[in-house]
Amino acid sequence: MGSKNPNQIDFAGDYNLNGIIIQNHAGTGGNFEGAEGGVNIQSSVQELNIYEGINQNAVYGTLVLVDSINLLANLPIQGTERLFFRLSTPGASDADHIVDASEETGHPFYVYKVSNKQQGSQGTLVYTIHFASREFMRNIRTKVSKAYEGKLSDMVQEIIGDKEGLDSRKTLYFEETSNQDKIVMPNITPFKAIGMIARKALPKYGKGAGMYFYETTKGFYLRSWENMCAVYGSTARDPIQEFFYMPQNITDDQVVEDKVLHDLKSVESYKFINTFHDTAAAQALGTYGHRVITHNLYNKSYDITDYNYHESFDDTVHADYTNEGDTDNAPAVRDNPVDFDNRGVSDYAESMITYMPTTQFLHSADGTDDTGSYGVDVTQDGRLEGVRNAQKMQVEAGTAIRMTVKGQSYLQPGQIISFKVRPVEPDGQTVDRKTYDPQYSGRYVITKIRHRVTKQDYKMVLECRKDSIRENHIGNTVSNFTGTASNENATYFELNNDNSPGHPSNRKY
Repeated sequence: MGSKNPNQIDFAGDYNLNGIIIQNHAGTGGNFEGAEGGVNIQSSVQELNIYEGINQNAVYGTLVLVDSINLLANLPIQGTERLFFRLSTPGASDADHIVDASEETGHPFYVYKVSNKQQGSQGTLVYTIHFASREFMRNIRTKVSKAYEGKLSDMVQEIIGDKEGLDSRKTLYFEETSNQDKIVMPNITPFKAIGMIARKALPKYGKGAGMYFYETTKGFYLRSWENMCAVYGSTARDPIQEFFYMPQNITDDQVVEDKVLHDLKSVESYKFINTFHDTAAAQALGTYGHRVITHNLYNKSYDITDYNYHESFDDTVHADYTNEGDTDNAPAVRDNPVDFDNRGVSDYAESMITYMPTTQFLHSADGTDDTGSYGVDVTQDGRLEGVRNAQKMQVEAGTAIRMTVKGQSYLQPGQIISFKVRPVEPDGQTVDRKTYDPQYSGRYVITKIRHRVTKQDYKMVLECRKDSIRENHIGNTVSNFTGTASNENATYFELNNDNSPGHPSNRKY
């Protein structure tokens, strides 16, 4: 278990993992002789899993053990132990390229549960140890009950570093916010408090609304979807890795000069777990059209704001944005009429209706704080709520792919990758056949990672999403719904009428 050459990768899936140390509540190895600082259980571990994602506030994982030394009783394990290890791809030396849970240079994980305990072969137990980051445990134990005022990104820094609260010692990578506000935290957990802030955070660069707060194996992040796709809301980020899928019976036309690099880019298997085909759910969730009715409790007025997906699409940066012109980064759905009323999916603002009270003058009796729910002009509340919801739903209802690749410890959620999948039609079937699928190939954001380490190799299961398509759908935008007809042709039958179908007088037998 672990590479023979720490500084050189011998094959795709090779890794460095020189020990998995578990330390009990007393900081020792319990009843094991010569284990003052903990017990090395690497030889008993059959599988190590680490989970991280942009919708997870903390990193967590599992160890599957085949135990022949009765670790549960001799350590003993009670749910307050610590785990030390360093996982990396051979040759990786930068701190950002290593999953460092060592006590000397990293941040150990904390055990909180044992599950699936069962008898294995004679003299062995099989069970799963669950662990998570220190901040996961601190979040459960502490609460935030305080008023914060100022820039929202500064509030997050204060909560993360609060020694009476989350007290994190990890790096926070944050995107500066443009808005500021006064927020009172009503005795809630630190993660929930940060979630309240992230929901209304407005990026300094970009026109979106709302941010993600999550932990990876390299630190904490506070950032918007646009920031994952581009720098300063305008310059597309370079993919951290380029992946491709090639069926086993197809060979690459190019000579593979570096087999290891080639295999690192190769996708073993993939599955689309979601596509843009569920337009019913997308419309119901306000992805395309959304009416926000804001009620100003101060002056007893209300305002109606309609969000339109196609009119707003170019205001924000999307995953397929590449700075290469108008042909890239296209909307997932065309603006063609979808019904006899000749309206597109974005023209139905009533698909989702939200009633939203504003908070003007909530924190200032003297009338100086006249901002709304987002800490900006109260008249912007409806528009920003429509944008925030639409961005979130475009990601959740967008194209999502789950792929298995060789382990690469430098990958983390929030990074851009490119994925090239071949079209399914044979040569000559279409006039303009491409070497890639124009809809499902392209740029994706990594949203989840499962690191899976066994005695044989290191693999990763990536979940990647995008909120756009690489190229516009084939065909022109039309102005009329095909087959337009008048509802005057509709037919109505009164079931008790003598002439209605099924009436006893019309029976043929």
